[in-house]
Formats: sequence, structure tokens, C-alpha cells
Amino acid sequence: MSGRPNTRLADLFGLTGWSKGELARLVNRQAAAMGHPQLATDTSRVRRWIDMGEIPRDPVPRVMAALFTERLGRVVTIEDLGLVRRGRTGKRQGGGDEEHPDGVPWAPEQTAAVLTEFTGMDLMLNRRGLVGAGAALAAGSALSSAMHDWLHTDPALSADAPDLDHPLHADPAGYDRYEAAPVGTQEIEELERSVEVFRAWDAARGGGLQRKAVVGQLNEVGGMLSYRHPDPLQRRLWGVAANLAVLAGWMSHDVGLEPTAQKYFVIAAHAARESGDRPRAGEALSRAARQMVHLGRPDDALDLMKLAESGSGEEVLPRTRAMLHTIEAWAQASMGRGQAMRRTLGQAEELFVSDKGDVPPPSWMQLFDEADLHGMQALAYRTLAEHEPGAAAVAQQHARKALHLREGGRERSKIFDHISLASACFIADDPDQADRYARLALNSMGSNSSHRTWDRLREMYRLTARYSGYPKVRSLREEIELAMPPGWKRRGGGSTARA
Repeated sequence: MSGRPNTRLADLFGLTGWSKGELARLVNRQAAAMGHPQLATDTSRVRRWIDMGEIPRDPVPRVMAALFTERLGRVVTIEDLGLVRRGRTGKRQGGGDEEHPDGVPWAPEQTAAVLTEFTGMDLMLNRRGLVGAGAALAAGSALSSAMHDWLHTDPALSADAPDLDHPLHADPAGYDRYEAAPVGTQEIEELERSVEVFRAWDAARGGGLQRKAVVGQLNEVGGMLSYRHPDPLQRRLWGVAANLAVLAGWMSHDVGLEPTAQKYFVIAAHAARESGDRPRAGEALSRAARQMVHLGRPDDALDLMKLAESGSGEEVLPRTRAMLHTIEAWAQASMGRGQAMRRTLGQAEELFVSDKGDVPPPSWMQLFDEADLHGMQALAYRTLAEHEPGAAAVAQQHARKALHLREGGRERSKIFDHISLASACFIADDPDQADRYARLALNSMGSNSSHRTWDRLREMYRLTARYSGYPKVRSLREEIELAMPPGWKRRGGGSTARA
């Protein structure tokens, strides 16, 4: 017992609308449903948890995580509730402090436990048909300062898990208890192939339709990581976890589950580091940065990009560094820093062409090709055009190049390119061309589950207002209004991403 109030639990408790007595009764009922009928919690115990920082014994933290997840409609973990015993699985790296009460980053032996718990709660949320909402995103500066020293050190895989005969007790949450078992080379190869299938589906159709499958696969991998495999297999398994966590995060971001997405990106960075793949850890953090720009927080994105670029290590390939630079440039464009953006994009181009291809790119970088380079340049220049209208012409050039180079199976990227091109045309006072490209985007969106495409289309719709007197554009506006999801006008302020 710390003697100090558990402010994290108090804040979440306040959101539920429960009384302390009601929470006690719910804990007893849920515990019985989870196989612990002997539990007898009362109001005074709940008061001690909240007001005095007392940490209840297992299974109460898991029971409460399940209750809060269901009540609030988003994933709530034991960490979120402040109910982690500091000595439960060994001394933490970072240890937890006032600024970073979660003790981020986690100690290596806790990564599998956090992964398994979080995915288990996410699956429970999916199964009950609830919608994640209401959680706050951590600031980019908070994440980068918490993770800087940890990311720049070498992982100690020997501490990841016990021997094969002594599995970690990872406190699985909710109803989803995965019976872990050691795996061999064949199983890991199958998992690696499944990542490629999920990645291709996401690129083609968006993240909404396969997100639950990816989270479920990641949950199983977390159970496998409860065993200590030989180092080569253990590293590959951590690599699979990193790739799946990035996909889970990207798919969550794609459907608007922003705090959930951020948590998966952090989990991915941890898993990548445990696999010995620092460039992968940096790329995972760059996804969190892209998320921040999309949500109108480019300053947080730049904080994360500094960590992503410095933490990627010396072995990072030029093409990967080029990709990181394009995200940094997009953030700079969002802030109207045209000179810095142009300089950063110039560096990205130089890095991209300097990659001789003599070293095969990792699987997670194979989708960043010349088309993606131009697509990101188009997005950056189109974003800058909000501050410097002359940048719209350059945005059009890059968007057309991207569309010319796009291969089949990249439908979501093509939609983004068309929206960037249409938006740039509106800014450049060319409504006829803008109408053409906007309709190409709109016609493709029905078969795509990406909410981000609608966010970008909404921003483009804003640009049509000055041309609403044109018959073509007036018709386009009406078609967009009919096609948009319910309540889209009310949500217009939720994202300040530039189309």
C-alpha cells in the first residue's frame, strides 16, 4: 500500500458513473463468472484501492480490467488502472515515476505479458460489439522521453522468459486464456506468411475487415512468447509479434481507434527491440508519428520522429531512412515550415536513390517503393499548400507520378493519391480537374474499410465550398454528402489531417 491515492484508478472510476459499493458488487459477480466464486470484495476495500493506493491481489486487477473495458467501451488494462505490483515480474526498466506512471518502457520479461493482456482485452471488446472511444493519446514528447534511453541500448534476450519447462505466468486478462506451447521453425514460417497475407489485405482494402483476425493472431503469439525458445527462434517470434503489432496498430488507426493504435505501436517497438531489429522499432514509432500528423498534432509527430530516426541504429537501410524523412516532412508541412519540408524531402530523395538494392529490404519495407515516395511527397506539398498555395502545383506532379507507378493491390494508396491530387487542383483554382479526380476517389471508397480515406475526403470537401456555384462541383458535393457516414459533419473537427 503506497498511502497515496491511485489517481489513475480514480480518474477511470469517475468516468464509469459507478458508486464504490456498485463496483464491489460487480467485482464479486465478474470474479465468480471467471472461476473465482470465493472472492468477497466490499465498499471499504474499493475505497482503499482508490484513496490509499492499495493493490488488490490477483485476480482482482484482471477482473477490474475486464469490467472497466466493458463499461468504457475501450481497452483498459491493469497498467491503465495503476494496479501493477512493482515486484510482480521482476524489477522494471524505468521503474515507473510521477511523469511515466506506467513504467514505460516495460522490462523485457513483461513485454509478452503486456502484449497478451492488451490483445485479450481488445478481443473481448470486439466480441461484445463495443466501440473504442474516450481514451487520451499520450503526447509524443512523453513517449519519446520515456523510451529514449531504453531504445538506444541492446536488448537482453536471456531475460525474456524462463526455460521451456517453466512458462511465464503472464496474467492473461478477461476470458481469453491461451494455453501457450513451444513452437518450431515450421510454425514460425507459417506465422511469417500469415503476416504477409494480412499486410496485403490491409493495403488493398483497409484495416477494418481483418483487424480482429490480426489481434487474435498477435494474442496467440504472445502466448508462445511465454516460453523460452532457442535464441534464433525466439528472435524470429519477437519479429512476428512486432509485425503483427504494427499491423494491429495501423488497422486500429485506419478505423479511428486512436489510443488503441498508439498502444499497439508502442508494443511493436518493444517487440522489435527484443527481436534485435532496431530499424523495425524505429519504423513502428514512425507509424505513431504519422498518426499524430493525421490527428493534427505535428509537434508530437516530430518528437516521435527524432526518436524513430536516432533509435533505428546504424544498420538501417537508406530506403528506410528515406521513408522516415517523408513522415518528418509531412509534419513540417502541417506546421507551415516550407523550407524545412523541402530540405527534408530532398534528403529523402537522395537516400532513396542511394539505395543500391544490394541488400534485400525487410518484409515490412517492401511496400515503400518509388510510388510511395511520390505519394508522400504529394501529401506533404498538398499539406503545405494550405500555407503556400504555390506548392499545389508540385503536389499535383508527385500525385500523378505516384498514380502512374502504383501496382495492383494498393487500392487505399490510390484513393489517397486521387484525394491529394483533387485537393491540390482545388487549391490551384482548377475545379474541373479537381472534380474528375475527386470522383475517381469517391467511386473507389465503397469497397474500402479505411476510415482515414473518409477523413481525407472530408478535408477535400471543405475545399469545394468556394466552387459550390459550379454545377459539376455542386453535384460532387451532393454525392459526397450522400456517401459520407452518418454524423460526418459533426465529426469534422475530430481530424485536421490534410487531404
